[in-house]
Amino acid sequence: MVFWVTACVLLITCLLPVLAALRSSKQRKDAPDVAVYRDQLRELERDAARGTLPEAEAEAARTEVARRLLAADRAAREQAEPAGTGRRWLGGASIVVPVIAVTLGTYLWIGAPGYPDLPLALRKAQIEAARAERPGQAVAQAEVPDNIDTSDPQVTEMVGQLRDILAERPDDLQGWRLAVQTESGLRNFEAAWQAQNRVVAILGDDATGDDFALLAELMIIAAGGYVSPEAEEVLNETLRRDPANGTARYYQGSMFAQGGRPDLAWPIWRRLVAESDPDAPWLEPIYADIERISSLAGDPTPLDQLPRPRGPSAADVDAAAGMTLEERMDMIGGMVEGLASRLASDGGPPEDWARLITAHGVLGQQDRAAAVYAEAKLVFADNPGALDTLFQAAERAGISP
Repeated sequence: MVFWVTACVLLITCLLPVLAALRSSKQRKDAPDVAVYRDQLRELERDAARGTLPEAEAEAARTEVARRLLAADRAAREQAEPAGTGRRWLGGASIVVPVIAVTLGTYLWIGAPGYPDLPLALRKAQIEAARAERPGQAVAQAEVPDNIDTSDPQVTEMVGQLRDILAERPDDLQGWRLAVQTESGLRNFEAAWQAQNRVVAILGDDATGDDFALLAELMIIAAGGYVSPEAEEVLNETLRRDPANGTARYYQGSMFAQGGRPDLAWPIWRRLVAESDPDAPWLEPIYADIERISSLAGDPTPLDQLPRPRGPSAADVDAAAGMTLEERMDMIGGMVEGLASRLASDGGPPEDWARLITAHGVLGQQDRAAAVYAEAKLVFADNPGALDTLFQAAERAGISP
C-alpha cells in the first residue's frame, strides 16, 4: 500500500506542472477590435501626459474606450471559451493517459504487483532457507551433459581394468589416487570425485585440507560448476582442516554468489585476492566476476582498486634475473611496501605478518621489523600458534623477540 501511495504522489507531482501550464496557456488570440481599443487607451494616456488633451475630455474619452474594450473582450471570450476548454481537456488527457498507461504497463512487466516489501533480515532468512533446500549433488549431475572422452580405446580399456581391480581391492590407496587422475583425464568427473571420496575415507584423520579441497572441486566440476549441499559440507571440512586453503575459499565464495548472498561472497573473494600469489589459479575466475559481486554487495569496486596479490609472479622472477643488485633491492623494497600497506588496510594471516617481519630484517630495517612484530603480537594475542610463527620470524629478522 505504501508503494502505491508513493507512486501516485510522484505521478501527480510530475503531472501537475504540465496541467497547470495547459490551464494557464493562451487559448485564443486577442480579437482585432480589442487590440484597437487598447491602442486608443495608450494614445489617450500619452495625449493627457503631453497636455494636448484637457483632463475632462481625456477622462470622458478614457471611460468610453474602456467600456468598449470590456465589451469587445467579453464577446471574444464567450466565443472562444468552449473551444479553448475542450482543447485544454484534450491536451491534458493526451498527456495524462499515456503517462499512466506506460507507468502501469512497465510496472506490471518488470515489477512484482502484490508482493510486499521485505525487511533485509527477512530477505536473508528466506535466501538461506532456499539455499538449504537447493538441489543435491545427484540432481545437479543429472542435468550436466555427458562429456566423457572415449576417443582412445586403449585408455578406456585400461581404466576399465583399473575399476575391476579396485572393486576387489577397496583399500588400495595408490590405486584410488590413480583412479582419480585417470577418471579426471577422461572428463568422467563423477567417477573421479567418487574415487577421491574413497581416498579421503581410506586416509581418515590423516586426510589433509588439500585432499578435501580436491574432492570438493571434482564434485563441483561434475555438477557443472554448481556447489551442492554435499559439496558445501566438504568445503567446510576443508576449511576446518586448512582455513587458508585457496581452492576451498574460492568455491565458498562461488557458493554464496550462486545462493543470492553476494554480501558474503564479496569479502571472501576480496581477502583471497589479497592473500594469493599472482599465479594462483582462482584469480582469473574471480577477476571475471568480482566487479559484479561487489556491486551486488553494495560496495562497487573496480578491478584496479582491488588489493594486489602478494609476492612476485613467475614473470616477475624471470624479469628479476636480468636486474642489477640495486634494481633487485628496489623491486623487493616495493613489494615489501605493498605488503605492509595491505596488512595495514586489510589485515592478513600470521604468515603474511611473519613474511613482512623477515623481509624488513633482510633489508636491514630492524627497527621497522620490530615495530611490525609488536603490532602483530597485538593482533594475534589470542592465537598461540600465530605467536609462535611471529616469534620465529623475529628471530630470522635478527631482532630480540
